[in-house]
Formats: sequence, C-alpha cells, structure tokens
Amino acid sequence: MLNIVLFGPPGAGKGTQSEKLIHQYQLVHLSTGDIFRANIKGGTELGNKAKQFIDQGQLVPDEITIGMLESEADKYPDAKGYIFDGFPRTPKQAEALDNFLTSKGTAISGMIALEVDEEELRTRLMIRGKDSGRIDDQDPAIIQKRIDVYKNETEPVRDFYMSQNKYTGINGIGTIEEIFGRLCTAIDAIK
Repeated sequence: MLNIVLFGPPGAGKGTQSEKLIHQYQLVHLSTGDIFRANIKGGTELGNKAKQFIDQGQLVPDEITIGMLESEADKYPDAKGYIFDGFPRTPKQAEALDNFLTSKGTAISGMIALEVDEEELRTRLMIRGKDSGRIDDQDPAIIQKRIDVYKNETEPVRDFYMSQNKYTGINGIGTIEEIFGRLCTAIDAIK
C-alpha cells in the first residue's frame, strides 16, 4: 500500500498536486481541509468546533482532526493507498496517524514536502482567496498567522519523518507540470 504525506505550508500547491497524484497512483485523497469544509458545511458537531479555530487562523485541535480523518479513511477499506494532504500537522498527529495505519496493517511510505518561500506563499494565497472566495485566504493578517503557525507548529513534523528516513523535500516553484514531475520522481523512488 502506498501512503504519502504531501507536506508544505499553506499555498504551496498541495491541493493542486494531490488531484494529479491521485489519478497517477490511484490513491484516495484525504485532505483535512476538504474534510473540515464538508463537516462545517454539513453542520456537524466536529465541523462547528473546527470552524471556530479555522476562522481565527489556528490549527484545529488534534482530537477533532484525528477523529474526522479516521472516520473518512474508514470509508475506503479497499484503497490502494492514501495521500494525506494537510495532515499530520503536529508530531502528535503523526504518531496518531502511524498508530492508525499500523492498526490497518500498513504505514506511511514517505513524506514529500513542497518547499516554497514566504513571499510566493502570500502571493498565491491572495490570488486563491480572490478566485475561490475563501475568506481565510483574503486577509493578509490571517495569511501571515497561518504561515507563522505552520513554521512554529507544523514544520516539526518534518523532523518526525526525517528520523524515520521517510522525508523528501522538493522545489515547489515552477509550472504545475514541472512540480508534478518532481513529485512523481520522488514517489517512484519510495514505491
């Protein structure tokens, strides 16, 4: 089973590249952002709790995130593998993901990180905010807070996977196809 953590800061292109990767490798895409939005739109209890944190540019607490993700993954018992987009965001979540996958008889194959500088991230997020109408991508203060939260709270997950020799960083600047090619090369090296 091929299980990939697609990693990178907000605006690095994880969602765009995930769509291409799921088709290339027949993976189930588990995006915490999509899962959160579906739960928020559906008005679920967990969705309402998550919305309070998202609206402030903060990370959703681990127990809410993990509960939603496990529930979603369980919907695909015959999956060839998963691409985790936006998860794990903390070392505690990485441990919980390892435990969950171990209970399913599998493990993370590798973490691939899209590396993009901050100025490019801010530009991409503002454009995405205008194009998509996402409020969290239209406010420069919230964008900066999301980048800072990523650097302070999420980047340590990289060390978790580095310690397992499962981390690969790739240049996240270029055309969508150039970046996709780099991702495929990295995934093919760990398959």
